[in-house]
Amino acid sequence: MTRWRPLPDSLPREARQLVEQLRQLKDRTDLSLAELARRTAYSKSSWQRYLSGAKQPPRGAVQALCKVAGADQARLLALWDLAAPVWPYGTVVTAMASQGAPPAPAPAEYRRWRTAALVAFAVIVLLVAGVLWTWPSGSG
Repeated sequence: MTRWRPLPDSLPREARQLVEQLRQLKDRTDLSLAELARRTAYSKSSWQRYLSGAKQPPRGAVQALCKVAGADQARLLALWDLAAPVWPYGTVVTAMASQGAPPAPAPAEYRRWRTAALVAFAVIVLLVAGVLWTWPSGSG
């Protein structure tokens, strides 16, 4: 059984309940975080963040852990539904973060969206430049 660190005080009660249940499921599997990562689509470091309460686990991670542990998903997904709206955006603010630690990097979803937007903008600029280049000048 894993010896867990206490959850952050800033974690809402609903989120705390979810993380505690996920920890119990993880302990029940007797898997290390590395082995859990190999059996799911989530990395070891992601599982560390989810099980420490530092980051909200995606719904799919809850489902994956339930599947690996052979547990009923309905109860944990109901807990996830209760925790999702109250979970602090991004990561939980810890005492170190409030003392001026550097901000956490942008979530992967935001980076993907930003990259897609930049690529779309570049394509539009190239298309407009191509149209302007081939447009008749009218001085002929």
